[in-house]
Formats: sequence, structure tokens, C-alpha cells
Amino acid sequence: MRFMIIVKASAESEAGVMPSEELLTAMGNYNEELAKAGILVSADGLHPSSKGARVRFSGEQRSVIDGPFAETKELIAGYWIWEVKSKAEAIEWVKRCPNPMPGTDAEIEIRQVFSAQDFGAELTPQLREQEERIREQSKNR
Repeated sequence: MRFMIIVKASAESEAGVMPSEELLTAMGNYNEELAKAGILVSADGLHPSSKGARVRFSGEQRSVIDGPFAETKELIAGYWIWEVKSKAEAIEWVKRCPNPMPGTDAEIEIRQVFSAQDFGAELTPQLREQEERIREQSKNR
């Protein structure tokens, strides 16, 4: 099972405050532990929303909204993609994570990533083949 582990933003991360050497070291060690356990697929931190944009869809219309975005508690500061056996295992790994926002309350969200089986018959053999081809192309980049 794949899970996206989402690190929620804080006022400091949205202000562009960079992590300390101490936090970078702790996170580096944690990421190394995840890699050695064979569960780490990918991980990255994100720039503040002030450097981002959103595209709003309304029927055929598209509109662009430039950051920053007001609701910090709804924003993402970084993420991991993990391959684990269960949500319970993902929870146990998250509980071992260094506090990503030292000096303040922090929150990490755990969300399961859809797999082909989750879509049932609507994901036809042709669509499954297309998905596999796209995944393979992405790996080879």
C-alpha cells in the first residue's frame, strides 16, 4: 500500500523561514532510516504558497489565483510517499518523525494513494496498460 504523508505548513514555513541545521540533520537521519527500511518512495519540502498558484475550474472556464493563500492550516509544507503494509505501519513511522515545526504544534496527515484495483471495472484493461506505460516512462526519465 502506498501512502502520502503530508506535512502541514506553519506560519513560519509560509513566511519562508528555513529549517535549522539541527532539524535538517534530524530529518536527514529519519529519511535515511525510511530508505534503509525500504519504504521511502520519494520526499520533498515545498516552497511557501506565496511562490505558488492555484487553477480554479468552473465548467470549461479556468482562472489562476496566485499565492499566498490565507488558510495556513490547510497548506502543505512537504510530503513523503511511502510503500508500507498498512495504515497502522504508516502511523507508527510518522510517530517516530522529528517535529517538522519545532517550537510550535505541528500536524502530519496520512492519506492512502489509490491503486489500480481501487477503480474496479471502470479502469479497463486498456486504461491499466496506459497507466503502467506512463509509470514506466516516469521511472525512466
